[in-house]
Amino acid sequence: MDKEKIKSVLEALLFVTIRPLTLIELCDIVGETQNQILELLAEIKNDFANRKSALQIVEVAEGYQLGTCPGFSYWVKKLFKEQTTFRLSQSALETLSIVAYKQPITRAEIEEIRGVEVIGVLETLLERKLVKIAGRKESVGRPLLYGTTAEFLRHFNLWKISELPSLEDLAKEQEREEQNDSGSRDLPVEEITPESEPAPVSQSQIEKGSEQNA
Repeated sequence: MDKEKIKSVLEALLFVTIRPLTLIELCDIVGETQNQILELLAEIKNDFANRKSALQIVEVAEGYQLGTCPGFSYWVKKLFKEQTTFRLSQSALETLSIVAYKQPITRAEIEEIRGVEVIGVLETLLERKLVKIAGRKESVGRPLLYGTTAEFLRHFNLWKISELPSLEDLAKEQEREEQNDSGSRDLPVEEITPESEPAPVSQSQIEKGSEQNA
């Protein structure tokens, strides 16, 4: 196939797939090398940008997929207005964060960190396909291990799990936010200066004034 034909094939594949396709998958289907596929994907991106297309190639979850540009989200949401985006509860977000940073991790280890039971929360995360069973721990009872999924990466628009900010960076960011909040609460105290006292009058001025009044 010539280059333009391959580009069209790639566009078709990225359009119909319901999940991101990896570079290896694209190479296997199209029959080209990884470097060639990457070059063609870059050309497709430029083609979209040059004609100000509503479409873009989304790089997420270590794969590629065709999606709409953010500037068209208003109209896309109107089309799918009956479909609601699910929201995670605070407890689900906390549990998901622990899994993301500590994976693979057992339920007991999550509960030890959170201090509460997480059976129901884990079931919800499993149903949402944000968390998966990643095996069993080689310990007494061989408990299940949990880890994040490709859907987790897609949901948070991450290429791979290593793109998560480090816990140290998060702690520093939280510290900065707390300092900013504290600073905003400390209202500046306006400096109050005493009113200026009248300038002293010299004896000569008094005598001169008396002469004028006489």
